[in-house]
Amino acid sequence: MSQSLSDSTPSKLPSEFADLERFTDWCLPTEQERYTKRLSSTMAEMQEFYDAAFGRLEDAMVYLDARFPLHEMPDDAKALMHLMQSLVNVSFPIEVWKQPRVLDSGATYIELVREPVV
Repeated sequence: MSQSLSDSTPSKLPSEFADLERFTDWCLPTEQERYTKRLSSTMAEMQEFYDAAFGRLEDAMVYLDARFPLHEMPDDAKALMHLMQSLVNVSFPIEVWKQPRVLDSGATYIELVREPVV
């Protein structure tokens, strides 16, 4: 982890993605955590995250693919990957549904039995 520019707090993301540091609460390792975060976030919060991160998605993919085998990523690269997974998780609510929940889903809830191993 690198040091953030604003203080002595360690950065969670690679320095090339310091502009996304304010969204590190979206760096969640499981689908369940990302889904819960999405449901507990306002549309304004998700929109702010989406607007900032969407433009960096391709940069993140290139950065991660070019530098690290999946199972040998350093912690800051894993955090970046999880951040981009959260971006995907909020894309439908932002682009299509205009609400955190799936339309007409009522009280339905997703629970994964098994996560992909990363």
